[in-house]
Amino acid sequence: MPNHPTKSNRAPWREGLHQIIFEADTPAGKLFDLVLFWSILASVLAVVLESMQEIQTDFGDLLSAVEWGFTVLFSVEYGLRLISVRRPLKYMVSFFGLVDLVSIMPSYLALFAIGSHSLLVIRVLRLLRVFRVLKMRRYMQDADVLISALRESRRKILLFVDAVLLLVLIMGTLMYLVEGPENGFTSIPRGIYWAIVTVTTVGYGDISPHTGLGQAIASLMMLMGYGIIAVPTGIITAGIQQAAKNKPLTTQACPDCMGEGHDTDARFCKFCGGKL
Repeated sequence: MPNHPTKSNRAPWREGLHQIIFEADTPAGKLFDLVLFWSILASVLAVVLESMQEIQTDFGDLLSAVEWGFTVLFSVEYGLRLISVRRPLKYMVSFFGLVDLVSIMPSYLALFAIGSHSLLVIRVLRLLRVFRVLKMRRYMQDADVLISALRESRRKILLFVDAVLLLVLIMGTLMYLVEGPENGFTSIPRGIYWAIVTVTTVGYGDISPHTGLGQAIASLMMLMGYGIIAVPTGIITAGIQQAAKNKPLTTQACPDCMGEGHDTDARFCKFCGGKL
């Protein structure tokens, strides 16, 4: 049975391109990330400014040219990312791959659908990659702890949300029966809407109980709301404490599957086995 070499058979220039684009171990990589960081901020700022009528009237053409300039820049960058990874298709369907693609699509869609270029503000999501790829270890580790805590707490949070949904369904139906259409509770969905607004302590005031029993139920819902808000906080806090005990991770991105979150001494990807 033939032995498979662990060394990558890609051209050296593709390996170097991957290190520059996806890592920040070299001066070139750090410069790339900084240029990308400020380009994203500038492109989002241009979209925001163009939405202001007084600015659009005087500088509309200039801002439009700036937007297209950034679109071309990000399109070239997207193409280089596809070239530098070992599995371009897998990168394309990954979270960051989809974000990169969606961040350039609105400009091209604007050629057929007027106004869709405003969706370019989604480019701000690309800052997630910049923050992660940049070797800001303390910030990255804090982000890893938070993500791990949310991942580990997802089942508890899901059960909590289910319990809240059952509560607002029951209380909304009860208020529909107690108050009735004459007091604004014209249907069960309308009562559920009131229950959601009340239990979250938002209290828009567009619909409120008028009967004594309804007001008593509303008071109970308000008090329950304060207790309910504290539940997910405790769940996530416990998850953060547990995740903080885990081994520190590196910012290394796997060239094969783009997986992240490897141990600092890892030589192979823990997701696909590819060489790091």
